[in-house]
Amino acid sequence: MVNVTITAPECLQYCSQTSVEEGAFDMASCLRRVAEHDEDAARVLTDRLYPLVLKLVRAHLPRRTSEEDLVQTIFMKIFANLAQYSGRVPVEHWVSRIAVNTCFNELKAERIRPEWRWSDFSEEEQHMINSLAASGVEAPSFVGLAARDLLEKLLSGLNAQDRLVVQLLHLQERSVAEVRQMTGWSEPMIKVRAFRARRKLQKSLKRLEERS
Repeated sequence: MVNVTITAPECLQYCSQTSVEEGAFDMASCLRRVAEHDEDAARVLTDRLYPLVLKLVRAHLPRRTSEEDLVQTIFMKIFANLAQYSGRVPVEHWVSRIAVNTCFNELKAERIRPEWRWSDFSEEEQHMINSLAASGVEAPSFVGLAARDLLEKLLSGLNAQDRLVVQLLHLQERSVAEVRQMTGWSEPMIKVRAFRARRKLQKSLKRLEERS
């Protein structure tokens, strides 16, 4: 396996050696070079994929995990398993699945946060909880920055599967098909998990409202 230190992307000086005449990046050529243990190509691939991996890590970062360490772990998995990449899907899709599943495994290792107390929430969040719990809707709607902050707090009380599906579908607004591509879960499984996760959130809201 090539030895590449993962850092923030620098200028892609090597890109011109792996590009077509129009200047478009030639991913297939780069992957072949990486398979041949070309460290320059490995650095180019890292620079190319780094923004995607970092975005996914920041979206799913467990609370007690270093962002840098998790990115490093994901790239180690990418290079260790590159021979398994079949080429049937874009490499970005394959990398996204590795990144999301790595974050998911880190989330599973975390203990679920004890149930929140009413005093843990700001006045604005308390008002939002009252409104959402009183609405009677089956799946609470979280719109706006303050609502998303509240949702992040409530998510910390869910298990890893529930947290991940809510984050993907409702915070990142991914489609069910995209979530399937990123996680490897079937569409029926995603829909069932999303339904159960929303019900759990609704119950949490009602319990908090009753304690107000």
